[in-house]
Amino acid sequence: MSAPVEASAAKAKLPDGVRVLVGPPIEGVKVIPLRRIPDERGTIFHVMSSKDPHFERFGEIYCSTVYEGVIKGWHKHREMTLNYACLHGRVKCVLFDDRPESPTKGSLMEVYLGPDNYSLMVVPPEVWNGFKGMTDPFAMVANCCTHAHDPTRSDRLDPHTDVIPYDWATKDH
Repeated sequence: MSAPVEASAAKAKLPDGVRVLVGPPIEGVKVIPLRRIPDERGTIFHVMSSKDPHFERFGEIYCSTVYEGVIKGWHKHREMTLNYACLHGRVKCVLFDDRPESPTKGSLMEVYLGPDNYSLMVVPPEVWNGFKGMTDPFAMVANCCTHAHDPTRSDRLDPHTDVIPYDWATKDH
């Protein structure tokens, strides 16, 4: 298993499936390759252990499905760290840093999660994020977050807002 890639890493060290679109990688964002253990009975998909160096605390775990072409975002949480892994299908996750004191303010990133990039994406508090389903009929994302969800402690924006400089349309890279 590879070591986690921190936001301060050089662009050349970013793992497959991670694209920095504007500025440097976002401070505090990590993409950590996860283990799959297949055998003749099926496959174990590791997500997180309290022994992991990036584990902070347990708040809640939930799974979210997203239909192909649907966008869930934008949202950011004031205290909560998100720990996303795509268990089924594929998603495009987008992150935007507008934290006033952040050294990466204005940075914009895409992270693709799914079977070809089974990784944990760690999103620190106050970073805008969202994801788009890329699999028919749906993808499933697990989130092992540090706090129980409290809608009064988060902010939301329409996915097509002009506040965040991102176009969710499919791009030919």
